[in-house]
Amino acid sequence: MMIIGVDYHPSFQTIAFLMEETGECGEQELKHSDGQAERFYRDLKQRGICVRVGMEATGYSRWFERLLAELGFEVWMGDPAEIKAKRVKKQKYDREDARLLLRLMRENNFPQIWVPGPENRDLRQLLWHRHRMVQMRTRIMNQLQALAMNEGYRWKKKLFSEQGRAQLVKLTLAPWASRRRQELLELLDRMNPTIAELTAAVEQEAKKRPEVLRLMTHPGVGPLTALAYVLIIGTPTRFERGKQIATYVGMIPSEDSSAGKQRLGHISKQGNSLLRFLLVEAAQAAARCNPDWRRRYMHLAMRRHKSIAKVAMGRRMAIKLYWMWRNDCEYSQSVKCGSYAGQLGTGHGAK
Repeated sequence: MMIIGVDYHPSFQTIAFLMEETGECGEQELKHSDGQAERFYRDLKQRGICVRVGMEATGYSRWFERLLAELGFEVWMGDPAEIKAKRVKKQKYDREDARLLLRLMRENNFPQIWVPGPENRDLRQLLWHRHRMVQMRTRIMNQLQALAMNEGYRWKKKLFSEQGRAQLVKLTLAPWASRRRQELLELLDRMNPTIAELTAAVEQEAKKRPEVLRLMTHPGVGPLTALAYVLIIGTPTRFERGKQIATYVGMIPSEDSSAGKQRLGHISKQGNSLLRFLLVEAAQAAARCNPDWRRRYMHLAMRRHKSIAKVAMGRRMAIKLYWMWRNDCEYSQSVKCGSYAGQLGTGHGAK
């Protein structure tokens, strides 16, 4: 078998390889644009050589992963943070990175991570596309609000009603401001049907998965949040306890403690930013419609700050969804069978 450590870059890759049977080893730089890298791996396949490739998880590598899967090569995807922690020398360059990956694979010390399948990745593109389109629509709506406010009108949400839009169109503006208003309204009219179509696609995909429907029974959780949670977490068996979910999503505080002094900072944000955003939004929706979540949120907001309370409730949401998924139960069942079921509640944290 040939073991290859790949230091991947968008335009080229540096490899360090070893043939286990013969002990032959070497290093090489392969360019992507002229097909040199693809020819190299296809030649190994034609020669009938079994190949194991190890590389850090990075972006812009989908085509390379598809090529290796097509050729039937074994691929190990590594955690960049753990690989960086295993670097001993204070020297970092492409060949040294490739050697490090090769050494970790030979020593059976390579920090492998879970890799989603092609269908999972494609559905994530649906979620990201809708999310970005909604962000673009929000920017357009904010610009229209600014135009109205500059003319002395503060209509807020009423601006986008039938009556509010008619009043906006009737405003007398300067030539370029008038053109800006017209083109922004045209963009808004084109984006609304697109977002509605993407939302319908998300709802359709959610109905195909029983675990997503089960998570949607939680207050504040809709098809978008539930589907994103299932796609990004993958499977609950990857985690032994709920706290690991909060770490994986990046919703725990960073820490720099020493000599008995604890120093906590902002949340780590070492996770999927889309899922983190959706969890916080879902937690706020749950606080609006569920008395128990509202009570907990208000208690945290009074003790600390609203922004801290929102993130804390989002973290609680992530852990709650994990246990619902792992135990195959709906929200009502999880409340009845929780660890504090049947005990008196303490609304203000008193013991």
